[in-house]
Amino acid sequence: MTTSRDPFDIEDQGMRELWARWQPGPVVDVNDKDDGKKKNGAAFSLADFDPSAKPFSKGDKPDNKVLVQQIAEQLDPLQQLFYADRRFKLLVILQGLDTSGKDGTARSVFGEMSPLGVRSVSWKAPTELEKAHDYLWRIHQQTPGAGEIVIFNRSHYEDVLVPVVNRWITPEQQQERYGHINQFERLLADTGTVILKFMLHISKEEQRLRLQERLDDPSKHWKFDMGDIDVRKQWDEYQRAYGQLLPATHTPWAPWTIVPADSKTHRNLMIATLTRAVMDNLKLKFPEGNPQLAKFKVQ
Repeated sequence: MTTSRDPFDIEDQGMRELWARWQPGPVVDVNDKDDGKKKNGAAFSLADFDPSAKPFSKGDKPDNKVLVQQIAEQLDPLQQLFYADRRFKLLVILQGLDTSGKDGTARSVFGEMSPLGVRSVSWKAPTELEKAHDYLWRIHQQTPGAGEIVIFNRSHYEDVLVPVVNRWITPEQQQERYGHINQFERLLADTGTVILKFMLHISKEEQRLRLQERLDDPSKHWKFDMGDIDVRKQWDEYQRAYGQLLPATHTPWAPWTIVPADSKTHRNLMIATLTRAVMDNLKLKFPEGNPQLAKFKVQ
């Protein structure tokens, strides 16, 4: 089901311009091979985006916390309308390094929604069964159905991060995977899925503080994994990998948003604000009533 409405062409021009400043440049034209290569990280640097910035802030931290809660509560009736309308599906991708706040965002922004039609998927290392198939096989099975909202905690982008950093795939395979992902997301979009992709951009120092906080608090030891330290040692490599994938997979049907994530409250505010704007822009509506029920009386 292809729709003529562009869910990302929101009416608020000021918000649209602000949003554009936190995207990785012009969208990729996947039909232009030269353009795709040009945008594959050559003129883009994640270092140009300040992880401590607060572009969507509306005041001090308490003010922003109140606003996050208000928007989260507004998303609940929107979700119910979304479920009843059933013309669309919504896939929210939360991608970022350890401690960037994927779990916290899911709780704070989407936690007020009714369980009806909403679910979260946390992606781990693939199982033996999943590894026996192509890397997008397991992803496709978890994408939303009609009227459903699905939040991905990590995503298929792990398959152009971990293998790239660890050099398990060649540069040629890396380019192929960008193409696979762009076309996969286009298939989803062409059949009614609205795709919101958020890269939670945290600084190395803030990550250090959050990891240390987990170590200092015994009640948070369950969150800590020594593997996080191994990945932290590859910080620069992961920054480069993100710097390559973001512009290469920033498309009209599935654009990226870089979310400064050093502030947990602002991170939640920015994602909540943009999610509400996109859902509002869909012009959702309840289905027409059944005229045969108009005079029906329950005995």
